[in-house]
Amino acid sequence: MDNFSDIPGEIFDKLQAANQVVVLTGAGVSAESGVPTFRGSEGLWRNFKAEDLATLDAFIKDPSLVWEWYNMRRETIAPLNPNPGHLAIAEMEHLFPQFTLITQNVDGLHKLGGSTNPVEMHGNIWKTRCIAEGTVFENRDTPLKEIPPHCPDCGEMVRPHIVWFGESLDTIVLSCVFDAAKRADIFFVVGSSSIVQPAASLAHLAKSNDAMILEFNLEPTMDSDIVHSSVLGPSGETLPKFLESFKSH
Repeated sequence: MDNFSDIPGEIFDKLQAANQVVVLTGAGVSAESGVPTFRGSEGLWRNFKAEDLATLDAFIKDPSLVWEWYNMRRETIAPLNPNPGHLAIAEMEHLFPQFTLITQNVDGLHKLGGSTNPVEMHGNIWKTRCIAEGTVFENRDTPLKEIPPHCPDCGEMVRPHIVWFGESLDTIVLSCVFDAAKRADIFFVVGSSSIVQPAASLAHLAKSNDAMILEFNLEPTMDSDIVHSSVLGPSGETLPKFLESFKSH
């Protein structure tokens, strides 16, 4: 659906009456800013796949190699800017009594775009975590001053503050996202393929608690069969237009 006049008025009515609005974003939002997915053949780096490097085993075996890869990723992301989709989501934060942004992205573009408190399910590439104390620090050095970097407090090595393959999500983060999905009146899925768990279950959880599900994606996804409205196209184009239609409704 790309003609917003075709969207049933009841969707805008329910959105106007909504108390708790939740937005889940995935790689599609960041891709429109030029962030590579680092998946598949296009994501090969020195013949390594992301799945070869984004693991605790890889870090223990060769922390310098893993950090060289993350340094490359940080240098790739550093010059990129939030796109209109990021900005529209940041604006939504001020339109509803309660608003929760959940993102699977680690690039930090939502904050740069004005979102004040995104729940970063998979961590943040601009943060490091001390392997001895667990302390988290922001580090925006591009390139990194040393590889591997070390903790400014104790001098021990730090790791990227990222949830790697084979690791569990932080229990506090999990509790936050599941609680938000349960309480949602409106749940947006934006730029997410709805494949990776536990994010893939959130729209279903929201719908089971009577939320209206709205999807903004380039193409149909695993969630498309449960949504109340699916808007296909780049979210950087469709979401701002949808928001303008909502505000004028």
